[in-house]
Amino acid sequence: MAKTETPQKTPEMGDPFAPLIDLQKAGFGGFVSLNAAWLESLGDMGAEFMSFLAERVKEDVKTQHEILHCKDISEAQKIQGDFVQKAIEQYQVETGKLMELGMSAFKTEGGKTQ
Repeated sequence: MAKTETPQKTPEMGDPFAPLIDLQKAGFGGFVSLNAAWLESLGDMGAEFMSFLAERVKEDVKTQHEILHCKDISEAQKIQGDFVQKAIEQYQVETGKLMELGMSAFKTEGGKTQ
């Protein structure tokens, strides 16, 4: 089996990190180096969304149970109407929460948006 050698860096090759350095100079430095607060905010958003999904699944199961045990069509219609109304309200509240968390991800320590 032939032995392969690691190529040696020559002056003609240049700096392999030059493209990244050029990106940082062009204004992408903040993107390349995500800070801990931003990552924490993303984690908070993920946790909030998962909590919301769990609550919505509970509502779905509860509604299915109510529909299976209803006595007539008017009761089923009321159950479905209540379900849709509650879903709309919950989605509105959740959208507000996620927007607030999203905006906080871009706040600096001084309170200004980045």
